Amino acid sequence: MPTSLAHHYHQALRDQDILNQLSSHYPDGPTLHQLAPLDQLHIGGIAASKRLLDLLDQSAPMVLDIGAGLGGLMRQGAALGFHLTGLDITHRFNVLNQAISELAMTQPPNDSSAGTLRCVTGDACALPFSDASFDAVLFQHSLMNMPDPARVLAECRRVLRPGGQLVMHEVVSGPHCEALRFPVPWAEGPTHSHLLTLAALTQRLQTAGFDIRHCEDWSDTALEWRQRQRQKEQAAHAAVLSPQWVFGERFVQMGKNLLENLANGAINVVEISARC
Repeated sequence: MPTSLAHHYHQALRDQDILNQLSSHYPDGPTLHQLAPLDQLHIGGIAASKRLLDLLDQSAPMVLDIGAGLGGLMRQGAALGFHLTGLDITHRFNVLNQAISELAMTQPPNDSSAGTLRCVTGDACALPFSDASFDAVLFQHSLMNMPDPARVLAECRRVLRPGGQLVMHEVVSGPHCEALRFPVPWAEGPTHSHLLTLAALTQRLQTAGFDIRHCEDWSDTALEWRQRQRQKEQAAHAAVLSPQWVFGERFVQMGKNLLENLANGAINVVEISARC
């Protein structure tokens, strides 16, 4: 399973082309907003990441991002002073993530408030970290790729310090989940799509020892955002960066299906904050 999931994400990845594009168009280094069409591929983009990071306690800066992808959330968090470790099962994502971070302008030079970044290739079912080593764990559209969420959440509980936070921005099954259309950005078909209902997700969190402090469904906002993105994708001019640099031409259908899945209630988008 891990190998084929990684293949789903890296099969069309244009690693060197992306770096060349960044160097050519942004010789002084890309900003977080300039990178967002590439590294903030989740529903809601950079604004959703801000919402997620706003839920974190800034006095507890050691944060693990599970399913970090190309690192948009990580760089955004580091700009706020958090120390981010990004875990992803797709090694090529981690290599490209590090290379992008070296080019990016996430903080002014010599800014002592800047956080740090570290990338690790690994499986969330067996986190390669010591017990009680993080203040917070983040999920952003990543638990839905994991077939054993109970084990993953138990691992999160293990690596969190007492009172630590778990914050999620996740896709869950909607009221009309039978209408789910593939492919979508996280899966070509049902094999790697492991969506839970919101009720099942909250139950698993509680079973793993988490106390849910905040739970919000913002599917309407997600739908509006996706509608705006679809209009941009259909524009005649070619964008400097886009999801197609990651997913290739597959993203044309993926993006269309994602919009339809939100519109017909096959999926919902939720934001959750919990403590252990």
